[in-house]
Amino acid sequence: MASELRWGIIGNALIGRKCMLPAIAKTPGCIIHALATSRPHEAAELVTQYGIARLYEDYRDLLVDPEVDAVYLPLPNHLHLPVTLAAVAAGKHVLCEKPLAGNASQARTMADAAAAAEVVLMEAMMYRFHPRSRRVKALVDEGAIGAAKLVRAAFCFSMDEHLLDSTDNYRLIREQGGGALLDVGCYCVSAARWLLGAEPDIVQAAALYHNVGGADIHLVGNLRFGSDALASIEVSFGAGLQQSFTVVGGKGAIELPHNTFIPWEQDAYLTIRRGDQEEGERLRIPGADEYQLLVEHFRDVVCDGAINEQPVSESIANLLVLDAMDKAARTMTSVLVPRTGG
Repeated sequence: MASELRWGIIGNALIGRKCMLPAIAKTPGCIIHALATSRPHEAAELVTQYGIARLYEDYRDLLVDPEVDAVYLPLPNHLHLPVTLAAVAAGKHVLCEKPLAGNASQARTMADAAAAAEVVLMEAMMYRFHPRSRRVKALVDEGAIGAAKLVRAAFCFSMDEHLLDSTDNYRLIREQGGGALLDVGCYCVSAARWLLGAEPDIVQAAALYHNVGGADIHLVGNLRFGSDALASIEVSFGAGLQQSFTVVGGKGAIELPHNTFIPWEQDAYLTIRRGDQEEGERLRIPGADEYQLLVEHFRDVVCDGAINEQPVSESIANLLVLDAMDKAARTMTSVLVPRTGG
């Protein structure tokens, strides 16, 4: 492989333009070599801004470009499976937007293909790389609040009303992998599992659905982690902006009340309350670009053989829970979560 990790970007989505392209461009040892989009006329500014050498209208042409080592996929969820399979078949490493796939079965298919091709496949679950997230994890693991017993996580935002009344956005179409649970609930479930260091055995959920596209617009859910801990999540496409989570232990609590998953590089804060404290201690974490930290880690895994902190097995485990919560909401029953190997 070349001394630089040469990237191809497949898709011209907002998340790529706003977050990932800037992150790749400023990461040492990375270069954006190619971009594929079905609307190349809309990408002229990006090509100039990042000095992109190749612009393709068909992503398959990008995949046969021998100067592309890795691809980033900011695509609608239903395209993650076919494009990832095509990419790994072409020998490209893949950083795929969350959720990795529409369900755990698809993710297993992607993982098997990547393993057979001996390439790296990683889900862009960037929040875990932010210093604040890591500080919370360290505090929980060292017992700063006693044994963690409860996690509450929320990710809500409001789409434009005209979008909620239409099917112009894949997020509202169930057959295209839409729904608040997959789109932002993946963060909430991931955070609960990560902070508790365990897998839930049973889940419950209730949801309200788009009247045309069939995707969940609002969803609340509960997760039981055996006899040890509980978690609750709230996600929505039609509620006021909220990104937060709280971890409650036997001796206190840690709260992240704002911008929990996407702090946008400004200083980030957490509050830790011990015992019966009402105010608690507010800790400041210097701002960081979690997308760049994710890209740096992906580069290190691909180029240097670093241990993968976001292995595809983790993505499959998360999707098993999301699958169970979707079933629970649609059947209005409690659903057992299969084990990762099940």
